[in-house]
Amino acid sequence: MSPRRYTPPVDADIARVLLTAEEIAARVEALAREIAADLDRIEGEAGLVLVPVLTGSIVFVADLMRRLPVKLRIGVTTVSSYPGRSTASQGAELRGAIPGDLGGRHVLIVDDILDSGRTLRLLRDVVRAQDPASVRTCVLLRKPTPGARETPCEYVGFDIPDEFVVGYGLDYDDHYRNLPYVGVLRPEAM
Repeated sequence: MSPRRYTPPVDADIARVLLTAEEIAARVEALAREIAADLDRIEGEAGLVLVPVLTGSIVFVADLMRRLPVKLRIGVTTVSSYPGRSTASQGAELRGAIPGDLGGRHVLIVDDILDSGRTLRLLRDVVRAQDPASVRTCVLLRKPTPGARETPCEYVGFDIPDEFVVGYGLDYDDHYRNLPYVGVLRPEAM
C-alpha cells in the first residue's frame, strides 16, 4: 500500500475572500424578493421560466429558485466563454439548446458573472426570437468592464473589482466551484 499523497485544501489557493457565504445568502434572498415583487406587477397568466447558464450559475440558481415564491419552470442552457484554463472571455458560444417553448412567458436568464456581456447579449437575442412576454437577466456578479456597463441587466447581486474569482459555482479549469464563498484565486494557483 503506497502512502497517501498530501493534497493541500483548496482554500490555500485563495488569496482572499471577496464575498462570504453569509453575504451571498443575504443578497440572494434580497434578489428573490425584488424579482418576486416585479413579477407580481406583471405576471398575469404568463408564468416564469428560469434559464440558467450552466455550469457557473448552478449553485446561484439553485439558491435563488428555492427563495422565489412563484410558480416557475426551469430550462437550462450552456454557453462557453472561458474554456479550460482561460481567465479572460474567449467569446460566447451557445453549446446547449435554449428551451423552445418560451413564447408568451416571462423569462429570467440567470448567469454567474457579467464581464464582457457577450453571453447575456447572445441569450437575450435567442430568447427574444421566441416572442416571450418579457426577458430579464440576473447575475450574481458584475465587473466594472466596458462590456458589462453596456449590457442591460435588471438584477445584480454584487458589483466586484475586475479580478479573477472562483467559488459559489465559478471555476478555474473546472475546480473551486464547491467553495461556499467567492474568492480571488492566487496567481500561482493558475
